[in-house]
Amino acid sequence: MAVARKFSDQLDAFCQMAARMADLHNAEAILFLTERPTEWDKLQAAVGDHALIVAADSEDVLAGSEDAQFDTVVLSVPDLPVYEQLTEALLEAVADEHLAPGAPVVAVYSGFEADTIDSLSLIRLGEHLGRLTIRDLKQLGAKVPTETLKTVVDLAVAIGREGREGKPVGSLFIVGDHRKTLGFCKPMGFDPVRGYPVSERMLSDAKVREGVKEIAQMDGAFVVSAKGTVVAACQHVSAPPAELSISKGLGARHWAAAEITKSTTAVAVAVSESNGTVRVFHNGEVVLRIEPFRRAMKWKDFENEPPPAAAGPDREPTRDGAPASENSD
Repeated sequence: MAVARKFSDQLDAFCQMAARMADLHNAEAILFLTERPTEWDKLQAAVGDHALIVAADSEDVLAGSEDAQFDTVVLSVPDLPVYEQLTEALLEAVADEHLAPGAPVVAVYSGFEADTIDSLSLIRLGEHLGRLTIRDLKQLGAKVPTETLKTVVDLAVAIGREGREGKPVGSLFIVGDHRKTLGFCKPMGFDPVRGYPVSERMLSDAKVREGVKEIAQMDGAFVVSAKGTVVAACQHVSAPPAELSISKGLGARHWAAAEITKSTTAVAVAVSESNGTVRVFHNGEVVLRIEPFRRAMKWKDFENEPPPAAAGPDREPTRDGAPASENSD
């Protein structure tokens, strides 16, 4: 059990300043990022009637906060720098619908000295970040469980943010309608998941997700069933050419994502190798765009343009598991 932090005069002063700032800017909530539990009743008294979200890197730190009826967030990546911990906490708060995507929030945290609350920030979420929520996924209207989609998208965002061993990694996941999808795929050589039992290919298992991150460095796409099983990896995708309109500058991986979702009911999730951006495709179109966590995140508009004249059935395969293009992303 983590040792509780004494609710010092300095902490009380910071919380009261946070409450005044929240009043001044009509903030929707106050985010309290902490490394240790504290005297939750005194924290509640200090912030008054404001909604309070408490974020920490473990359930132990949050023990007792439920009695004060705070919303809580457990960080999935606790070893990140403070700025990225704040970002993660805010993203999860939006995903769990504790916060609206465009809400102003006042954050209280240890910015300079570990384990000492010494910083206060006003964050306007509409200017800095967006988040794929369960509601967003349901709007896709696809025949894929939202929990499976959420798992795949979160994994794709992690790949886009972290890369592997300091190097950027691009990848493609095709989720749902896997039997029809496999009809448009062929192995690019060695398939690392072939022969493993289903229980060892479920994305709900953290070890499997880590394994997928390693395999993502190899060429080709992942095919994932609606239940979240990795059916195949390192696949070259070659769906029939279709009349498509996607953003200028997107390469073979994204064209493959658009074509396969036009020919099947699957959803494709593509990670750009150049900048880590994640795009979700459905019915041949980009329906969601998510920027990597390491930078400010917000939804971005995209321009639709007709496919280039060179795009057609005779395009040659590339190392990315999709037809050739000038930009393999």
